[in-house]
Amino acid sequence: MIEITNLYKSYDGYPAVSSLSLSMRENEVFGMVGTNGAGKTTLLRMMTGVLRQDEGVIAIDGEPVFDNTRAKEKIFFIPDDPYYFPNSRPIDMMRHYINIYPEFSETRFYQLMNDFNLDTKRRIGGFSKGMKKQLSVILGLSAKTKYLFCDETFDGLDPLMRQATKSLIARDMDERGLTTVMTSHNLRELEDICDHVGILHQGGVLLSKDITDLKVDVQKIQCVFANEEEQKKAEEALTILDHKAQGRMQVYTVRTHQDDIESIFDGIDKIYFEILPLTLEEIFISETEVVGYDIRKIIEG
Repeated sequence: MIEITNLYKSYDGYPAVSSLSLSMRENEVFGMVGTNGAGKTTLLRMMTGVLRQDEGVIAIDGEPVFDNTRAKEKIFFIPDDPYYFPNSRPIDMMRHYINIYPEFSETRFYQLMNDFNLDTKRRIGGFSKGMKKQLSVILGLSAKTKYLFCDETFDGLDPLMRQATKSLIARDMDERGLTTVMTSHNLRELEDICDHVGILHQGGVLLSKDITDLKVDVQKIQCVFANEEEQKKAEEALTILDHKAQGRMQVYTVRTHQDDIESIFDGIDKIYFEILPLTLEEIFISETEVVGYDIRKIIEG
C-alpha cells in the first residue's frame, strides 16, 4: 500500500506539490488526472525516490522510499519520455535492469518483444516514439515489480497498442497482484482500466474516489413531467448537482442511488422518464463544480 501524507515540494520557491495526501490500495489501478503543472510528474518522481520531498511522508508498504533500495526494488517507473543509454539496444537495457530488479524475467522480455514485433538488437535511437513507449512498457512488465508507475504511458501509442498495454497490465494484476499508478490528461483514457481516480490541480488534490462509487451514486435523469407540481415534488426528493431544461425536457445530474431514483419516480406523474449512464468525465465535472471548481478547464486544458 502507498500512503502519502502532507506532501510538499517546491522549485525556486514555487510549490509544485502542496499539502497533498493520498492513499493507494494494492492490486488496483490508481489514475491521476491533471493538466501540465498540476504536480503529477513531480509526485510520481517523489514516489519513486528520484526526488526528495521538502515536507511530508511517502511510505511504500510502510517504508520511506527515498534513498531506500529495498523499497525502490518494488517500483518500476515508466516516464513520459523514457531514457535509454546512448547507442543502446533493447537487449542492453534488459541486461541493465536485470542487475536492478531481482525478479526480472528474461523469458517475459523476449516473449513481449516478439509479441510487439520489436527487434531486441536494433538501436533504440532508430525507434519511433511509439516503439520507445512500447519498449518501456515491456521492460516495466518484465521487471515483475509489485508497483508500476506510468506517466502518460498511452501518449504516443496507437489505439491497438493502447488496448494491448491495458490488457497486459490487467493480466499482471490478476496473476500476480500488480498495483499500477497512471497519470493522464484524459479521464476517458483511464475510465476502462482504473479502479480509483484522483484529480490533481495546482499541486493539490481536488477529488479522489473509487470509480464504482462514483458511478453508483451519480446519475443523469431525463424527464418530462405532467405538470410543475410533479416536477417540484421530484426535485425536493433528489440531491441535484446540475439541472438543465431543454424545452419541456428536464435534465438532472443527481447524487442519488439508482434504486432510490426509480422509487421516487414511481410516485411521480410523468410523460417521459429515463436514467442515462454518465461518463467518468461527466461525473467529475458535476462533483467538482459543486465544490466551486471549473473542472472543464482542468480536464480539457
